[in-house]
Amino acid sequence: MTDPALPDQAAPDAGQPYRVLARKYRPSTFAQLIGQEAMVRTLTNAIRADRLAHAFMLTGVRGIGKTTTARIIARALNCVGADGKGGPTPEPCGVCEHCKAIAEDRHVDVMEMDAASRTGVGDIRELIDGVRYRPTSARFKVYIIDEVHMLSTQAFNALLKTLEEPPEHVKFVFATTEIRKVPVTVLSRCQRFDLRRVPAETLIAHYAAVAEKEGAKISEAALHLIARAADGSVRDGLSLLDQAISDAAHGGNELIDDARVRDMLGLADRSQTFMLLESVLKGDVGPALKILEQLYRDGADPLAVVEDLLEITHWLTRIKVAPEALDDPGVPEIERMRGKDLAGRLGMAALARAWQMLLKGLQEVRLAPSPIQAAEMVLVRLAHAAALPTPEEAIRALEGGAAPQKPAVSPRASQPSRAQPTAAAMAPAAGPAQPGPARAQMTGTGDAAPETRTERAARPETATKPDPLTFEAVAALARDLGDGRLHRFLTEDLRLVRFEPGRIEFNTGPKAAAGMVQALREFLNAATARPWTITVSSQSGRPPLDETQGDGLKAKARNHPLVKAVMETFPGARIDEVRPLPAEDPDADGADGAEDDTADKISD
Repeated sequence: MTDPALPDQAAPDAGQPYRVLARKYRPSTFAQLIGQEAMVRTLTNAIRADRLAHAFMLTGVRGIGKTTTARIIARALNCVGADGKGGPTPEPCGVCEHCKAIAEDRHVDVMEMDAASRTGVGDIRELIDGVRYRPTSARFKVYIIDEVHMLSTQAFNALLKTLEEPPEHVKFVFATTEIRKVPVTVLSRCQRFDLRRVPAETLIAHYAAVAEKEGAKISEAALHLIARAADGSVRDGLSLLDQAISDAAHGGNELIDDARVRDMLGLADRSQTFMLLESVLKGDVGPALKILEQLYRDGADPLAVVEDLLEITHWLTRIKVAPEALDDPGVPEIERMRGKDLAGRLGMAALARAWQMLLKGLQEVRLAPSPIQAAEMVLVRLAHAAALPTPEEAIRALEGGAAPQKPAVSPRASQPSRAQPTAAAMAPAAGPAQPGPARAQMTGTGDAAPETRTERAARPETATKPDPLTFEAVAALARDLGDGRLHRFLTEDLRLVRFEPGRIEFNTGPKAAAGMVQALREFLNAATARPWTITVSSQSGRPPLDETQGDGLKAKARNHPLVKAVMETFPGARIDEVRPLPAEDPDADGADGAEDDTADKISD
């Protein structure tokens, strides 16, 4: 198997020390860099067009190839070819003196500095003093500063002027894993390249080629585990592959399967992790703890188990919102089948809750003195939370429990118990205030204030409470319970915008008394069998009930021909008060006084 990303390696001599795979298969040309096509294309075109920047900033996670890329840039700029007459090239020959010296870290004109150990301004001044001198033998002086974000503020400030206007024979290449810690004044003077995490499929193919060159036998499932543990870092994965090959070589050069890699990494069996998550989300604490105990005995790290549970939960959530995630070729068939089944049976709310609890539990396991005990407690909490209803289900249960009770229920059955309060007992909590008797019982005082009509309607000895389903029924309820002030507000001043059982939205007339909205809310929450939401709207709403009901005085007056003519002549006019006509017999004693008394009663 040939792979252009693998440098040609000669067989090592018997006397040479062993070189780890991360160093042995380190790329030496741009073509051997994997997963960085955008950066390679830009640098290659810049070198061929002779449009070379004076400073480059390489950033990315650890083991992604930042320092390697910096050395390749140094070789590409200083390569002279096999005949010694070449110029800068994106394909260094690897045989000229400059290429060999740079590869062996002994070139006098390519200086590599570790900013993690040389952070002071004195180190930068030493570097600046050498910038003025021309290179000894190479075409360019190349300064490679690794972990540049570790430099002090004074060191960065000392470097700025030289970095902005360096001599034409000097190139700077910076590498960092913490790009946010680099001052923006430095970033603005560099060409920035963000090295991406290498995809798992690319890593698997690369590791398979390395294993074949090393003569090792490794299964595809084991390569998947190594690529997953590498998390996009080529060097991390090569170190793990090196460890797995060493383990297999010690055991007789046998096949490296996924079980061996799991044991080496302290990972749990993936199928067992699926079973663990399924048991927890079912609420089966006992089986879940047994599975965790078995995984722990098999060598799985509790922290890795919780991380696997988080990863599976995230993957199931992705399946719910984007079913095409099941078609990912990197997912084994067994996991695809288990994931599809679990995602079909779990709701989004349960997955979101599991993610939050596992994420919090991950920190607890990491910090706990006994990680296995912390992991068990995380599973116990998650299993008990799985039995809790979602907010939608809780609201639905409350609304269902607040339904009117049947009259046939016996008095004993209608009384609330301590273990299971009825919805009628919980309904006042939805309103802004508790009824009077409840307040007296809570405070334990016997001297309660005199009961109002609203409080009398909320007495617990009432067997059943009405549940008005129309706005007219609400007005009739206020009239039947003797609250005349509220009844007048509902029929004369309230302009209904929207009504549904448990919700009233309305606009009030200009003559509405203050505090009637709060009084209406308290009355309905105390006197009816369901909690109510009262909302004042800016919309005009329908006319009041007195103006729409056919048996009202205002309705009769509105149908009078004279009144109709007045209403048509003056658009927007309204009937505020209706008084009876005076008696036709003016000689009748006391007639005027009686009629005036009647008019006063009506206007009131």
